[in-house]
Amino acid sequence: MIEVRPGGRRRIDRVLSPDYTSGIEGRALSEVRALRDEAAQEETDLSYLRRVLHVRIDIVRAEQRRRVEDGSTSVVEQLVNILSDNAVGPATGSGRYQTTEPSRAEAHRRHVEALVSDVDLSNVTSLSDAKLDQALEAYTAEEDSVSQRRREVQGVVDCLNAEIARRYREGAASVDDRLAEERDRR
Repeated sequence: MIEVRPGGRRRIDRVLSPDYTSGIEGRALSEVRALRDEAAQEETDLSYLRRVLHVRIDIVRAEQRRRVEDGSTSVVEQLVNILSDNAVGPATGSGRYQTTEPSRAEAHRRHVEALVSDVDLSNVTSLSDAKLDQALEAYTAEEDSVSQRRREVQGVVDCLNAEIARRYREGAASVDDRLAEERDRR
């Protein structure tokens, strides 16, 4: 489960801290953008972790379905369809277009692998029904936890975006100033 530790040093601990967005009205616009970018990166990482979990869930379900239907097509033969369905399936929830790459892909992969000890999905056909059930339960519970945290992080991103939009709307920030900042960075 994705736990948030009050006072913790991880990015998720900071982003979901109650004081993360407190007083944003008085902070410099560049600071509000930096907070938004940090929160958006956490959202990207959580989204990546969800996708990894979805693939694992789909693999386990495909094997369970194969067994119930007494199918001869192995999960390996179905893998292309499983992965492509996961990649292009209909969007659900509050997905967003993300311009950043996951920053901790390897750590997320290890996290998912550690969820179910002794379950190796590389040879899913060798697993007992009980092991498949255990894996599905663990992956699904973790996906629920990650989804909940992702929604919370999205709320933080929305709050920060709303503050940035308010400043533009009220004239406290301008597009010309932003373009000048970008030119100065180059």
